[in-house]
Amino acid sequence: MKPRQLVMMGLGSAIGAGLFLGSGVGVQTAGPAVLVSYLVAGALVIIVMRALGEMAASNPSSGAFSVFASEAMGRTAGATVGWLWWAQLVIVIAAESVGAAGLLATVWPALPVALMSLGFMILFTVINLMGVKNFGEFEFWFAIIKVAAIIAFIAIGVLLVLGLLPDAASPGLSNFTAHGGFAPNGWTGIGAALLVVVFAFGGTEIVAVAAAETEDPRHSIKRAIRTVAWRILVFYIGSVAVIIAVVPWTSEALKSPFAAVLQVANIPGAATAITLVAVVALLSALNANLYGASRMIFSLAERDEAPRMLARVNRRQVPTAAVLSCVVFGFFATLLELWYPNQVLPVLLNLVGSTCLMVWTISLVSQLILRRRADRAGLVLPFRMWAFPYMTWLGLSILAVIFALTLLADGPRVQLLSTTALTLGIAAASEILRRWRARQPR
Repeated sequence: MKPRQLVMMGLGSAIGAGLFLGSGVGVQTAGPAVLVSYLVAGALVIIVMRALGEMAASNPSSGAFSVFASEAMGRTAGATVGWLWWAQLVIVIAAESVGAAGLLATVWPALPVALMSLGFMILFTVINLMGVKNFGEFEFWFAIIKVAAIIAFIAIGVLLVLGLLPDAASPGLSNFTAHGGFAPNGWTGIGAALLVVVFAFGGTEIVAVAAAETEDPRHSIKRAIRTVAWRILVFYIGSVAVIIAVVPWTSEALKSPFAAVLQVANIPGAATAITLVAVVALLSALNANLYGASRMIFSLAERDEAPRMLARVNRRQVPTAAVLSCVVFGFFATLLELWYPNQVLPVLLNLVGSTCLMVWTISLVSQLILRRRADRAGLVLPFRMWAFPYMTWLGLSILAVIFALTLLADGPRVQLLSTTALTLGIAAASEILRRWRARQPR
């Protein structure tokens, strides 16, 4: 993979349906004060990515945070976080395939959702089997489309607020304080929105996985990680600020927030355009998640934490068996969703809904341990966390607050407890299997 492809993956990895479709939920939950939720979640992601960047620059690996956890806390910890992340991705792959097909059907109903969904699965399986160069190029152009759409959206929003668009009345900045004030639901609303917002940033960690197959990985990962801060400020904070300024937080139109803004701006075909961009965002995420899942299971197999056959590569250096192992579940789960709409995948997604919180927590703990170990040994790291260890502890403190808020909310609490049970189950199975293997005659 070329450095430009990794940088664009870093730019586009968190720009998905969570922004295009889910940002409206956060606005409706907290009102204009959702900007506070985005700033807190953004600060957390910046800290996590800086920590991952420090570890990945020192040790580029397809197993990324799984390998780092293994080095810091032992093989069981590494295997647990690796399998947990893999489980999340293979479930999400199916959800993204069905979701993209469903969205596309709303503007182009020529083909059944089932057929389009299976077509997407086949297409991206082939792309990932063709090699990391082809994957990187597809993801590069997907990211450019998403980034261009966000920049155009923000530009239109700014012109609208300034009253510079013809045939469109400027709302000014009154929506920031109207309908109950800046924080109509108080700190409770900001906390509830934080739970919605933080999951929208899930997926940024895939850059650490991809770094291992990039030209000059140490330099490339540093460039990609450095884009995180301004990406969040410009794309997320900028987009949400435009939405809040243009559309009242009490509006039902926030079910599709980007389309709502473009409709106020009297942009013809706004709903269709933003739907197609959301389809691209979902397919981009499917492509990236299939890559990430295959490399994680490949890394686990290399470390004897998964069947060894999954560590085999073809002449293009593609772990074919690993890729196919990821899409087998994806095809099956997609078919189940199509046979039993809205019944199967929601249950599976609920089971792994808090996986990103677990992965980020383990990553920060790993960085804390490995950095102290490196400092004691006098090692010079090519990329370092700011203000260590205070910044790492700040990230862990934010995560502790999010965990506490999650336990206080009914739906998210079920997700967290389910993910915790799954995590403990994977850890127990990994430890039992390792001890059983140790007792076998060689």
